Amino acid sequence: MKILVFGGNGKMGRAVAYDLVREDSVEQVGLAARRLDALDAARRWLDSPKVAMHALDVAEADAVKRLAVRYDVVVSTLPDRHTSYALAQAVLEAGVHHVDMLEEYHLRPDLYETEGLRLPEGMDLYAYGDYLHETALRNGVTFLDGIGFAPGLSNLTCGEAIRKLDEAHTCIARVGGIPSKEAAANHPLRYMITWAFSHVLREYNVKLFVLKGGKQVEVDAATDRETFRFDRFGVDEVLECAVTPGMPSFIYTRPGLREFSEKTVRWPGHWGGVETLKECGLLDLEPVEVNGARVVPREVLLACIEPRLKPRPGEGDVCVMYNTVTGIRGGKPVRITYHMWEGPDPVSGISGMGRVTGFPAAISAVFIGKGLIKERGLVAPEDAIAGPVYEEFLRELARRNIRILETVDAQES
Repeated sequence: MKILVFGGNGKMGRAVAYDLVREDSVEQVGLAARRLDALDAARRWLDSPKVAMHALDVAEADAVKRLAVRYDVVVSTLPDRHTSYALAQAVLEAGVHHVDMLEEYHLRPDLYETEGLRLPEGMDLYAYGDYLHETALRNGVTFLDGIGFAPGLSNLTCGEAIRKLDEAHTCIARVGGIPSKEAAANHPLRYMITWAFSHVLREYNVKLFVLKGGKQVEVDAATDRETFRFDRFGVDEVLECAVTPGMPSFIYTRPGLREFSEKTVRWPGHWGGVETLKECGLLDLEPVEVNGARVVPREVLLACIEPRLKPRPGEGDVCVMYNTVTGIRGGKPVRITYHMWEGPDPVSGISGMGRVTGFPAAISAVFIGKGLIKERGLVAPEDAIAGPVYEEFLRELARRNIRILETVDAQES
């Protein structure tokens, strides 16, 4: 099969391509981006005869369609809503399977901070989501929506837990990428960039939906902070998490839950710093006047902080998962928990975030190409990867040394 990776010159795109060129069933891996020099650097790093380069802009819809039909599956690693939706529309209209790792549920797009997302004339956001789904159905293709780490592995594990219960009550997904403890001390907010930080700040500042008392409720991001202890895989650390929109499909695919939220994991102190930035208006997008010039506070913050958040030589990251699902099985209350603690690959140098985000996207694309994922239309990971496909997915993760620990514990009624 042939698989095309859009954004193939970026960190996540390289991680996807690195995995794909090692898959025997994949004969060609296309890398697409605007700059040929960046693509050539990625090609040289991958060092595989399977790699083909394609320099084009995702805004050129006709060119994207002509390229997409030369491949069996297209993977998007694009970092924002504008480019993600433009690519999805072109690929689905071309009748090609599509995999996207963006923190977005394209069937029901987020209502805030559209990042330049352009709607077709006469459509609102939800009508556009319906159009993408119906286009995929009409053309008989799969749009696997939100498959990486979170959304992605978080969806798969929580979805599996719910299937194991006779009655599911609550689901709290706690997931996030953090610097190693040593590296955290060297950076503001005890944080280090592993992917587009502008999009991270968006996730901190929007409103989002959660389930409370069985009802869909809109809340502010970065609220409902929680401290927890991670004590698996020889690790013993106290971490914090807060609500973010990283797993939005669950609101629609699992509406019967009494409680649901996805929370982003950080080192202690991070969320307090974010709250201070928000209170000071530094995450705002409304321009303010400074010495006669109009400036956007968030853009100023990004210009100041991004250089300080970049990894220093030798610094690594960790991707953390601590998901809990509660309910009834066999008439008794139980809790099913999923733990993960993954860092960089010492051989390839791919970050922990690259491994747990890029590799699941690559595995999913291969599964679609092999016909293992049969659902058509826009489908969330928790619905597309279940049963034997879920078990095979875990085996593929294990082959890549990504370990997810599932435990089942009785609870007091």
